[in-house]
Amino acid sequence: MSVTTRREENVGYVTIDNSPVNAIGLSVRSGLLEAVAWAEKSNLERVIVSGKGGMFAAGADAKEFDSEPVEPHLPDVLNAIDDSFIPWIAAIEGVALGGGAEIALACRMRIMAPGASIGFPEVTLGVIPGAGGTQRLPRLVGLANALDMITFGKPMRAQLARDIGLVHAVEDDPSYAAFMFNSEELGSFVPVRDLPEPVIDTAVIDAARERLANKSRGQIAPFRALEVIEAGMELPFLEGLTIERRAFLELRSSEQAKSLRHIFFAERAAKAPASLTADPVAFDHVAIVGGGMMGSGIAYALLHAGLRVTIVENGDEGVERACTNVDTIIAASLQRGLIDEAGANSRRERFSATSDYSDVADATLAIEAAYESIDVKRTVFRALEYALPANAILASNTSYLDLNEIANAVSKPSQVIGLHFFAPAHIMKLLEIVVGEHTSDAALATGFALGKRLRKIPVAVGVCDGFVGNRILARYREAADTVLMDGSTPWDIDEAMVEFGYAMGPYCAQDLSGLDIAHANRRRQDATRDPARRYIPIADRMVELGKLGRKTGAGWYRYPDGSGRVDDPIVADLALEEAHFAGIKRVDYTDDEIRERILLAMINEAADLLHEGIARRASDIDLVVVCGYGFPRWRGGLMHYADTIGAKSIVAKIESLSVEDPIAWKISPLLQQCASSGILISDAKPA
Repeated sequence: MSVTTRREENVGYVTIDNSPVNAIGLSVRSGLLEAVAWAEKSNLERVIVSGKGGMFAAGADAKEFDSEPVEPHLPDVLNAIDDSFIPWIAAIEGVALGGGAEIALACRMRIMAPGASIGFPEVTLGVIPGAGGTQRLPRLVGLANALDMITFGKPMRAQLARDIGLVHAVEDDPSYAAFMFNSEELGSFVPVRDLPEPVIDTAVIDAARERLANKSRGQIAPFRALEVIEAGMELPFLEGLTIERRAFLELRSSEQAKSLRHIFFAERAAKAPASLTADPVAFDHVAIVGGGMMGSGIAYALLHAGLRVTIVENGDEGVERACTNVDTIIAASLQRGLIDEAGANSRRERFSATSDYSDVADATLAIEAAYESIDVKRTVFRALEYALPANAILASNTSYLDLNEIANAVSKPSQVIGLHFFAPAHIMKLLEIVVGEHTSDAALATGFALGKRLRKIPVAVGVCDGFVGNRILARYREAADTVLMDGSTPWDIDEAMVEFGYAMGPYCAQDLSGLDIAHANRRRQDATRDPARRYIPIADRMVELGKLGRKTGAGWYRYPDGSGRVDDPIVADLALEEAHFAGIKRVDYTDDEIRERILLAMINEAADLLHEGIARRASDIDLVVVCGYGFPRWRGGLMHYADTIGAKSIVAKIESLSVEDPIAWKISPLLQQCASSGILISDAKPA
C-alpha cells in the first residue's frame, strides 16, 4: 500500500509510503482519498498525516507527466481534505516539496521537524503548482513570500517557514506534537482557502516581475506562475484553482517542461552503472596536492562532506597560502550563513597543510591539483605512490592532459583515475570522472563513491584532449572566434548566446576567467594542431596587448571602473584587421546566424565525442554542458536540444557550411547515421 492508515484512541494516522521519496503518484492520490473517507467513517478527532522513512513527500511523480492525467487528481484529493469536518495535521520530516507542500497546505495545521524543508520547486520542472499551491500559499504567507517561493522554486528551512507563518510549529517529533496539540485550539483553525486573499500590491508584483526578467530569462513557467497568482487574487478560490489547473496542464506538455524533465531524470541516472560491481576503496583521509584556488576549493568540498583533508604544497610559503585559501572559503561560508561557528571549527580541525608527503601516509585517496604540466603531474604521482598505502587511488584534476601519460608514471596505472572538478570546486555540481586505459573497476567505483559523498553529479568520460566539457568548450570558442573574424563583434555574439539562454556569452566568460588561461592551452596544442585547420589569431593579439580580461581592466571588453563593462572599439578593429590580412570578405551575421553556427559546431563536436566513446551516452553530454558550462537547463542540454532540430536538418545545415570550410565542418559519422536511420541523437550509441 502506498498509503497506510491506523487508529490510536481517537486519532488517525495516515502515512505516505511510496519509497524512495514518497512521490505522489496515482496510488498515493487514491490512498489519500480513501484515507479521507476512512477518517470520517471512523469519527476521529484528528488525522495526522506524515511520510514513511523520515520524508514527508518529494512532490508529484514526474514520470506521469508524459501521460494523460488519471483520476483522482491531486486538487480533488486536497479539496476533500480541506472539506473534511475532521482537521488534518501535517507532520513534516525531511522534505515536503511540490505536491507534498500542497498536501500540507490543505491541512488545518502544519508542524515541521527542525531539519526539514518545504517548498514549491515546480518551476524547475517547467510547470507551476497544480493542486492549489498558487491559491493557498498567498493567503497563508502573503503575496511577497508566495511569489518568492513559487516563482523561484527554492525550498525553505523549518525555522524560516515558521517565521513567515507557513507552519505553526517546529518540533523534534512532529507527529507526537500533533498528537498532543490542544483540541480546542485546533478546532479554531480554519482551512487555508478560507483565509482572506492578500491585498493586490502592484509594487510587489512589479518587483517580482523585474527579478524574474533578470534571473529567469527565457523561461516560461516562473512568469506564468506570477500571472496565475495575480489572477487568483481577484477570483473566488475555486475559480482560481481552475485557472491554476489549466495553466499546469498546458505547461507540463510544453517543450520546456519536457526538457527540464529530461535533465531531472538524467541527473537521477548519474550514478555508478549497475555493471560496476567492484567495491570502492574506503577513504577517510584525502590528500590534495596543490593549494591554489582549485585545490583549496576541492579541499573545502571534502571538508564539507565530513572528510579529513591534507593539502601538500611546496615549501612554507605554499603551505601558508593553502591554509589562507581554505580558511577564506570557510569564513565566507560562515558569513553567508551556510555553516555555523561549530561547523567552521569542525572543518578547521579536520584540515591541515604540509610540504612533507609523509604526512599523508595514511591517505587512501589523493587528488592532484597541481599546475597543468605533464612533467609536474608525473612527478607528483610518483611521490604519491611512494608515500601512500599500496591500495590508494591516485586521481588527477587535470582539465586537458592525457591521463594515460600521467598514469604511466606509476607502477600501478590501474589505480589512477581522473577527477575533473569545476571551479569553484566547492560550489559547482559537476564531476567528470575520467577513465584511463588501465583504470580499474575499484578506482572507478571510488570515483563514483566520492561523487556521491560530495553530492555532485558524476559523469564518466574517456580520455581525449579536454575530455567532454572542455573539448566542446574549445569548439564553442573556435566557432565564436570564426564568427567574430568573419562578420561580428564580441558583444553581438555574447548577446546572441545570452538570448539563447546562457547567463553570459563566450567573450564575457573569458574576461572573467582570464584570456591567458586559454592562450596557454592553445600554446600547448601548437605541436599537434592540424596545420590545415583554420586558426583565428585574434585572441593571441589580445594577449600580446595585455588585454587579459577583468584582472587587467581590459579584455574583450573594457572595465573602466573595475566592474561594469563597455564595448571596446579596439577589439572590433582587431577583427577587421585580421580579416583583412587573411583576405576575408566580412559579412553581417544576424543573431540567428550567430547562434546557429555556434550551436551546430557544438552539436557536431558532441556527436563525435559520443561516436568515439569518450561520452557513454547522450544524456551524459547534456549533464556536462548544463551543470558545468552554463548551457540553459530549460533547453534540456545540447543533445536533447539537437533532437528538437532533428538529425536530418542538422546534417543539411552542416553540409552547407562545409562548403566554406570542409575541415572545421566535417560532419560527425554519428549525425549521419542518425539522419539516415531516422533515430534520435539522444538514442544513438557509441561506435
